[in-house]
Amino acid sequence: MMKKGLPFKTVCFAIEGLNSFALVIYFTYLYFLMRARFGFDDKDNLTLAAALGFVYIFLSWQAGRFAQRRGYFTALKLGFTVMMLALAVGSQLDSAPGQILAAFAVVVGMCFTWPTLEALTSEGETPANLPRVIGIYNVVWALAAALGFFLGGTLIEAFGFKSIFFVPIVIQLGQLTLTFWLQKHADEIARAAASQPIAAPPPDPNRPSPADAKAFLRMAWLANPFAYVAINTLIAVLPGLAAKFHLSPMFAGFAGSLWCFARLGAFFVLWFWTGWHYRFRWLVTAFAALIISFAAILAVPNLKVLLVAQIFFGLAIGLIYYSSLFYSMDAGDAKGDHGGIHEAAIGLGNCVGPGVGAASLHFFPQSTHNGVIAVSSLLSCGLVALVAVQWRGRSRR
Repeated sequence: MMKKGLPFKTVCFAIEGLNSFALVIYFTYLYFLMRARFGFDDKDNLTLAAALGFVYIFLSWQAGRFAQRRGYFTALKLGFTVMMLALAVGSQLDSAPGQILAAFAVVVGMCFTWPTLEALTSEGETPANLPRVIGIYNVVWALAAALGFFLGGTLIEAFGFKSIFFVPIVIQLGQLTLTFWLQKHADEIARAAASQPIAAPPPDPNRPSPADAKAFLRMAWLANPFAYVAINTLIAVLPGLAAKFHLSPMFAGFAGSLWCFARLGAFFVLWFWTGWHYRFRWLVTAFAALIISFAAILAVPNLKVLLVAQIFFGLAIGLIYYSSLFYSMDAGDAKGDHGGIHEAAIGLGNCVGPGVGAASLHFFPQSTHNGVIAVSSLLSCGLVALVAVQWRGRSRR
């Protein structure tokens, strides 16, 4: 029997952290597997990343709607089951097409988890308490992601590439068990939590009008895909960066995970300090820092520059992502739908960024920096669009 004092959201956060750790291990080091086993170069890995992102655009949006209409627990159970089956099959395949198909199936399952977890943790919160919940949510998944990124290479060197399949399978089995348990005791947990209310923080003094809140939601939904343009491009070419600096998968995980810890630090700061809420200058500054740090990481052939640039990259990513999720949950009651749109925007970035990088390397293979230039130019267009949206919104007031 469960402890009556155990809050409902605590279990949600546990499931979320496990999901982040498992998926980061698989999707980050899948590109190392494709390079080591099947000879994939940067162009091949970027193409694969773009294809996976393309699937995520549409399915995550629909999965968010599915969760809103059919129930959060149904969506989670479906997602974890599909991912476990896909990873189990992928662990037994020894061909590039087989691994690609397995990865697509894992993406399908993943689509049912993130929009649902975002909605489940935000559901029922007051506007005054929502920043606290979103803060915990972001810190939990970012910490788990940083640890997965950091330790994934070590797992590969210790246990081989099979570990990127079996470790997530074991974790997802635990998640599925927790989901069944949470569904069984949901009403009891909710009653126990209601009997011991927690004092909500004071209302946010920066809270704008509903119209302004919607405007910031649109700007955040615009900015977040561009953040994931940079993230997924970086992850897909990480095996190439590791080869350039003669790093093993373990040390590539150590060196390449610094931006994840910087993002985690940003989440901590943004959780406790709400002065950035509905302040355009913070969003636009983060976007500019994203462009500069991304170009430095990929274009400057110096390991120290790569490490320093990752700090600014992670801080910028942190504010942009936090903005998108917070405004998505703060601007309406259809949290499953909004979570799906938030994740679809991530999928758009995951598709477009690597796709542009792969296309530039295909059509202009003579220069190794063409991919960096193309993606950086795309990011710059996003910055211009963000400023234009803000300017147009202010001119209408």
